[in-house]
Amino acid sequence: MKTKPRSKHLVLVPLIAGMAVSLLASARAEDKKSSATPAALSVQTKESQAAMTPQAAVTKLKEGNARFVAGEPLKRNLPAKVRATASGQYPFAVILSCLDSRQPIEIVFDQGPGDVFSARIAGNVLNDDILGSMEFACKVSGAKLIAVIGHSNCGAIKGAADGVELGNLTGLLKKIQPALAQVPAEIQPRTSKNLEFVDKVAEAHVRLEMQQIRERSPILREMIDQGQVGLVGGMYDLSTGETRFFDN
Repeated sequence: MKTKPRSKHLVLVPLIAGMAVSLLASARAEDKKSSATPAALSVQTKESQAAMTPQAAVTKLKEGNARFVAGEPLKRNLPAKVRATASGQYPFAVILSCLDSRQPIEIVFDQGPGDVFSARIAGNVLNDDILGSMEFACKVSGAKLIAVIGHSNCGAIKGAADGVELGNLTGLLKKIQPALAQVPAEIQPRTSKNLEFVDKVAEAHVRLEMQQIRERSPILREMIDQGQVGLVGGMYDLSTGETRFFDN
């Protein structure tokens, strides 16, 4: 009995299948290789946090913001970082910033899960709950830096400048009022329509809050005075994405 010759299609099927499996395995290997870089997998640990200095923490934020502005953020394996930080956290900084959706603080500083504590509230106002959170971040959890970051064209600052009253927002805006008096009288008009005035009030507000952190929290003041924790302020520019840190 003669055996029929095999179809060319039947011969090609196993060959094509084998090539597909080989290509898939190669692609998976490349994926594993690319996701296994230090930038993708590294997280803050107890050891890295302990080795961090306040100045190094500032530098880390500056470098992260530079990457953000350049459009070159670190490539991170976020699911892996989530798993790696599930059992503990060792952030190097606590950042007080505004609620504004255009200032997503971890993205702005190119940080990932477990890197920083983030306290966001309209007008980056300081209250007892925020102070308590900062005390937890630094005294209990070991953060080495407190950063207060305002931003340009801030709606909360505008509301304070115009004396807006609206439910619970009224009390929040009153916490910004002291900063209005810090801006020289010659800068006119002193309303939300003058963006120069608004931005100067925003900066004055950040500086006043830095003073208040020291005055209202003996715990943080002692840590700052002993050099265990740094305290910096800055302004984020909504139009460029750049954060300008104050020199003093």
